[in-house]
Formats: sequence, structure tokens, C-alpha cells
Amino acid sequence: MPQQESPRDRRERDETGGGLHSRVLAELGPAIASGEHPPGTVLRIDELEARYGVSRTVVREAVRVLEAMHLVESRRRVGITVRRTEEWNVFDPAVIRWRLAGADRSRQLKSLTTLRTAVEPVAAGLAADAATPGQCRELTVLAAEMAAAGRAADLAAYLVHDIAFHRVVLEASGNEMFARLGDVVAEVLTGRTEHHVMFTAPDPEAVTLHVRVAEAVRARDAVAAESLMREICVGALRELDILAP
Repeated sequence: MPQQESPRDRRERDETGGGLHSRVLAELGPAIASGEHPPGTVLRIDELEARYGVSRTVVREAVRVLEAMHLVESRRRVGITVRRTEEWNVFDPAVIRWRLAGADRSRQLKSLTTLRTAVEPVAAGLAADAATPGQCRELTVLAAEMAAAGRAADLAAYLVHDIAFHRVVLEASGNEMFARLGDVVAEVLTGRTEHHVMFTAPDPEAVTLHVRVAEAVRARDAVAAESLMREICVGALRELDILAP
């Protein structure tokens, strides 16, 4: 006969499964990422319980997630210590999102866009050699949808198609390391839109470049695909220099 669940066990299961630890994460994560709790800060479980009005179980669940991101470390008789920024998992999508929501947004965007400039042109060149016919068709369709959204000045739709386009390029490269950067690029593009670090309407020149990248990949022209994608990334850097100096 299975052991009956106690009221306390049921309450704790409901708390962690019901999103309470997500609420704690949504407040504590950005506070750490923004520097409100600088490296070396020691956080106490009981203080966090009181601050967020949740149980010890919920706090521990949230802390486990932050530990997995290398934002904090827990030690007995010490508490929860915020780790040095250099130790953080800066490629974690949540960490990127939290850092972009803080005062250091401009530097973060430039750092991440520089990473894109180093990776995505190479990925596009590789995609021209390795993309499947299905991926070539998908890039063509997505580029057309970006153009339509751009003409309509629909930033929300444009963002969806833009993220999908860059994911396909990274995946079509055939390099699993590049493919795993899809979430990173998605957070960068989303952060630019949500925090208004882009022009009020998509740049027609950038839209045209996406169309040309799709054409170059379909034509198996690796040199053109790499060059055109580099233009896209360098253009994004120039845009940041204007909007987020």
C-alpha cells in the first residue's frame, strides 16, 4: 500500500510545483544579475523566506536553480554566497535576460552582439554547404515573412521570424556548438525589442540582407552567405552605437 502524503508534503509539493520558486527566481535572479546583491554578498535562507513570504522548501528550490547557473554557492554555516561575475554561466538564457533588464544593458548587448559577429557569419557559410533542402526552404519563407512584417512595421511578428531565421542558420551549419547558441541569439534579439534598443521599424536594408542570406544558402554560395551575415551583425553593432552608446 503506498504511503499516504502528509499535509506538509502536499503543501510543499504544491508550493514548488505551483510557481512560487519561479516567483522568487524572477525577483532574486535579476537582483543578483543587476548588482543589487554584489559578489561576496551572503544571503540567509531565513531572511529570504521572510522577504518573499515563502517556505524554506521554495527558497531552497530557487537557490538550486541559481547554483546551477553558478550565480551563487551554498556552504554550511556560511549561507548562500553570490559568486564572482566571471564564474556565472553567462550563456544561460535566464542570466542573459536578467542582465539585459539591468543598468548594464548597453554593455551586455554589445558583448553579445560581438559574439554573434564572431559566430553567425561562419555559421552561414557552413550552412551554404550543409543545409538540407528543407532548411533552405525554411530560410526563404522566414525571410519573406520578415519582409512582410517589416513593411507592416509589426515588430512583434518581425521578432518571431527573425529569431526563427537565425536559429535555422545556426542549426543548418551542422555544428552542434553553433546550434546551441540559438537561445542566446533569441535572448539578444528579444532584449533589443523589449527594451527598445532598436529603431521603431525594421531596417529595410537589414531585411534585404536576410533575404540575400537565404538566397546564398540556397545557391550553396558559402562566401556570399558568410559575407552577407557579417553585414547583418556589423549593422546591429552600428545600431547599438547609436541607440545604446
